[in-house]
Amino acid sequence: MTGVLIVTVLLGPLAATCAGLTLRSHARLRDVVTLAGLSAAAAASIALLFAIRDEGTYVLRIGDWNPELGIVLVADMFAALVLPVAMVIILIVELFAIGQRRTAWGANPELTGPLLGVLTAGVALSILTGDLFTLFVAFELMLVSSYVLLTHQGGREQIRSGMTYVVMNLFASTLFLFGIAFVYAATGTVNMALLADRLPELDRAVQLGIGAWFLVVFGTKAAIFPLFSWLPDSYPTAPTTITAVFAGLLTKIGMYVLIRFHNLIAADELGPVIVMIAAVTMIVGAFGALAQSDVKRILSFHVISQIGYMLAGLGLFTTAGTTAAILFLVHHMPVKTVLFLVGGLIENEQGTSDLERSGGLMTRSPLLALFFAIPALSLAGLPPFSGFVAKLGVISAAFDADSALIVTVALVGGALTLLSMTKIWSGVFWGSPPDDLDRVPASRSNMRLMRSATGLATGVTIVVSIFAGSIMDMSARAADELQNPASYIEAVLG
Repeated sequence: MTGVLIVTVLLGPLAATCAGLTLRSHARLRDVVTLAGLSAAAAASIALLFAIRDEGTYVLRIGDWNPELGIVLVADMFAALVLPVAMVIILIVELFAIGQRRTAWGANPELTGPLLGVLTAGVALSILTGDLFTLFVAFELMLVSSYVLLTHQGGREQIRSGMTYVVMNLFASTLFLFGIAFVYAATGTVNMALLADRLPELDRAVQLGIGAWFLVVFGTKAAIFPLFSWLPDSYPTAPTTITAVFAGLLTKIGMYVLIRFHNLIAADELGPVIVMIAAVTMIVGAFGALAQSDVKRILSFHVISQIGYMLAGLGLFTTAGTTAAILFLVHHMPVKTVLFLVGGLIENEQGTSDLERSGGLMTRSPLLALFFAIPALSLAGLPPFSGFVAKLGVISAAFDADSALIVTVALVGGALTLLSMTKIWSGVFWGSPPDDLDRVPASRSNMRLMRSATGLATGVTIVVSIFAGSIMDMSARAADELQNPASYIEAVLG
């Protein structure tokens, strides 16, 4: 049964993509098929979480090949915890897209749904794969689909920022291929369980070299300092549907793989370097956000800043630090998605997301103000929201590890984040609407669907906050499995 759930998560979105491409002239039927495929993946991923929680790690060997040669899919606690959040996010964003695509800010309806299906399959495969080469294939699935999603409307700004996005990611992909070749030459395998078993036999300098190499590869995907330059320009130019998926998922998948790979190879000596990079990432992202005057650009820089918290938890290389990083990852995915969906609604209400041309939305749309306030306060790390628990976990782990740098920077970063959220609130929701307000027309049904999707996403952030204790327990279990990979190795090789 667990194997069926894994297959459903992977093939449901792809089946919807194939069906959607054949229904290009039947918009409603295409939307229904796309939602059905994404819903099946979301439901299967939730069921998979409970199965792994109760039964432990599950390994699916494709074609029953030996793990050294074949493709292995591994659903451990870490994968099972992150996967349903990712699947639910994509489903909600597709609901939003169905409403928004009929406005001036919407993406091409014939492409968005099917391409989101391909992206979903790439995300699921990245989370579940047990070998580096399949991970490379999954990354390329995400890269190809995300590039088309980013540039398919053909605007000058989209093409320019899209080229930056592609060049940086192709750079990372090239390094990834060289890294896979080097790892295979050194160990005779690209299976991650076998790597965890064989890498300790290599010279320690070689192990650290591999760790540093893949820190650059996955760090580019995650947008850590100084490899983040592609992100602030790429995200604001895309339609909200695309930006919300990118912000909620793509950099987090890079962070997910960083946490898994570097714990698996026990690259503890890289800890001080990772901690320093994390601190700079937090501060650069937070100050970069403060310097912006556009909602989407502020939120884009905060993607970078929040990645720094997760990276800090990883860099401590303790069970508490890894637990905090995983919890932060789970918390941040829906929070950032909601904020970008709200940004799309702000554009629809005012015709712009520029703070200098905005104002008065608190009076005209109090529900939208609520949708912004909840994730914004969570992002800033205020109680009782999940962001408070996640940031407290990072600070507590840093305090236990005597890392005064992370404790200080995390507190400063939280204060700067709150200032940025206050800046958006003051510019968009307070005051009076501008005289030259240019609203984007949208039917009541479309607006109702967009707001309902945003409300659902906000509900996900509240659920994460309510069950933060349980999620932390599962994060601690996942962290313990990552720090002590014997059970993972035994499950894959047994």
